[in-house]
Amino acid sequence: MSNELIKRPDISYKFSENVYVEELMDVINNTYKGHYSREQFQATEFIIDGGHGTGFCIGNIMKYAQRYGKKGSTDDARKDIMKVLHYAIMMLHVHDSEEFDKFADIDSSSPEEYKYDTD
Repeated sequence: MSNELIKRPDISYKFSENVYVEELMDVINNTYKGHYSREQFQATEFIIDGGHGTGFCIGNIMKYAQRYGKKGSTDDARKDIMKVLHYAIMMLHVHDSEEFDKFADIDSSSPEEYKYDTD
């Protein structure tokens, strides 16, 4: 998968998804410029490299989702949604880069067999 955004044909999005994805990219880009990044490293990198990426990302998704609308202004609530989306994207990275099957189904006797239907 490329690190560049894939150009899509002109689509009339019903929910302005293209606008929100672009805004999310701005939010993500700002984390690389802001206080979350020191010496070109983000603290999240160390957490993921230490093998705790899944719990960290899912925990933060839950934290910001549960906090939504309960703290501050409507603008603060909107920022919480963006944080949920950013952590979800980081979780996709963790999912794709780790051996997900090792912990996806601890009751399975076969790596190809899953206990839970995720479809």
